[in-house]
Amino acid sequence: MPATRTARERARAELVQEIKDEARRQLAEVGAHGLSLRAVARALGMVSSALYRYFPSRDQLLTELIVDAYDAIGEAAEQADRPDEEPRHRWQLIWHAVRAWALKHPHEYALIYGSPIPGYQAPQDTVVPASRVVFALGRVLESAALRPASEGQGRSAALRRQTDDLAVRLESRLTGAELTRLLMAWSQLFGALNFELFGQFRGSVDPSDEFFTYTAQQMADFVGLR
Repeated sequence: MPATRTARERARAELVQEIKDEARRQLAEVGAHGLSLRAVARALGMVSSALYRYFPSRDQLLTELIVDAYDAIGEAAEQADRPDEEPRHRWQLIWHAVRAWALKHPHEYALIYGSPIPGYQAPQDTVVPASRVVFALGRVLESAALRPASEGQGRSAALRRQTDDLAVRLESRLTGAELTRLLMAWSQLFGALNFELFGQFRGSVDPSDEFFTYTAQQMADFVGLR
């Protein structure tokens, strides 16, 4: 197979990119629930039937935008990591890189972490891209000698089964208890970002720079990055 794409393949890739760029622009105006293939085609000077050759449905276009957004925020997390530095500092770098991406791309962030889109069901294709941030954080924990600030209350039998089995399926070097703490910190990361981006901190810790930094530090203690 030739290493270079044909002119037709390049033209198709460029048009697909134009379609997705226009769709992202419209996300900022009408949100995911208002995204329309007809409106995208009209903005690009295309007839709807031509656009359907590239994206047969609105849901397929949404899925590609969602995968792109997950990959972008995941890439931001991965590129921020510095494996030669101390694990606690690596943790902070990833948290702040994820926040920086979210603040720079609020509409794409809302697409993946905002309100569910009526009538849309995300396919399995989104699972791996959606996991990139937590996997980046997990690699930091796997490299460290973890010493949680407090063991806290023990996991229930059902939760032990879930998280212990998950650690085995992921072939993680983390124990089930360590993986549970990682999942809690992961949800705290995006919970803090949701509150910030969707205006829940107005009148309290807004701007949220210092609060976010403190949260990242506290979660580092919680997961055992002493």
